[in-house]
Amino acid sequence: MKKAICILKGDGETTGVVRFEQEIDDGPVKIFGTITGLAAGNHGFHIHQYGDGTNGCISAGPHFNPHGKKHGAPQDSERHVGDLGNVLAKNDVAEFELTDSLISLHGPHSIIGRTVVVHEKQDDLGKGGNDESLVTGNAGGRLACGVVGICQ
Repeated sequence: MKKAICILKGDGETTGVVRFEQEIDDGPVKIFGTITGLAAGNHGFHIHQYGDGTNGCISAGPHFNPHGKKHGAPQDSERHVGDLGNVLAKNDVAEFELTDSLISLHGPHSIIGRTVVVHEKQDDLGKGGNDESLVTGNAGGRLACGVVGICQ
């Protein structure tokens, strides 16, 4: 089993820990974590291209999208590899467990060394009816981010 971890930090009070586990090389990745300091509701949750935090979360670049597709929902065939949908916060905390079959902890879809970003607003999953929806899901600002690293 391969495992990875991401420690999220932002300019404000948003922080969190996200863990990734992949049992077999071509199998799905289990994602689970806790993020605090979020307003109640859904928040866009994505893997971004770069593992660069030199200028805060903006340095992470766009969503991880090696195939040049439009933004979409995790279950859509037309989606960025890094499109993981939303996490739901209640009482300032999002506790979640997801599974994704497109990201990986190895190979061309590896997220190791890339950045996880939690966004200010709900991701409209590419259904917002405007150009920005097809790029970012209209998820708004970047509240917190962190680079994905290998762990035991």
